[in-house]
Amino acid sequence: MPKSKRAKVVSLTKVAKKTKEHKGALLTNVQENSDKWMYCYVFSVGMMRNTHLKTVRKLWKDSARIFFGRATVMAKALGTTPEEEHRPGLHKLSQHIKGQVGLLFTNSEPQEVIGWFDDFRQPDFARTGNIASRTVTLPVGPVMRVHSNPPEPFLHNEDPQLRKLGLTTTMKKGVPTLETLHTICEKGKPLTSEQAQLLKLIGEKMVVFRIMLKARWDSETGEVTEMGGGIGDEAEDENIGEAEDEIGMKSR
Repeated sequence: MPKSKRAKVVSLTKVAKKTKEHKGALLTNVQENSDKWMYCYVFSVGMMRNTHLKTVRKLWKDSARIFFGRATVMAKALGTTPEEEHRPGLHKLSQHIKGQVGLLFTNSEPQEVIGWFDDFRQPDFARTGNIASRTVTLPVGPVMRVHSNPPEPFLHNEDPQLRKLGLTTTMKKGVPTLETLHTICEKGKPLTSEQAQLLKLIGEKMVVFRIMLKARWDSETGEVTEMGGGIGDEAEDENIGEAEDEIGMKSR
């Protein structure tokens, strides 16, 4: 008698571990690119979102290469001491590889790179645990989607979801309506899961994705310039170093 297909257990959470070969390939690729490009930057990311990294990839393809892998492997690839460094001065750059950071290799002039990344900021929805950047209060009346133009009220069949997220609504002419003010979140306090979902539903973007440059290595001189672009993003502890080891980027 054949086995019942119902008895088959499929795990949806198992993630393949990175092998020694994968780490070795990352190490080799970092070293090869340090031989190829004129500048190397260590950068950190504020409010990590893969979708925005893909946007950066489209804008910078072919004129830069970015690695976002294990910090220890990237530091080892550059070399952590003068004796181990792959090229002169790289051991000083590896000292900045701590936490969730990446490497950006490019031949573009520093002023162009710095100016572009200073300007590149993408608003996004906050997640559970993020700190509210402002207090958000819903006024008395229909519950509105603020992101639509013009703003539109929620539909009657969305009322149960709004109630589940903490709103005390009543139906008036088929529209979920508030009889009193409702404060979704307060500035400076961490967001709960319900608060984050509610902010997303109404279209309130509270965080900003950005890339901050921490230090730059010049292949011609071997000098490392500190740029002071570290970002503390403890509220959003995502395992992104494993997810995206390498991303190609292109300038406009």
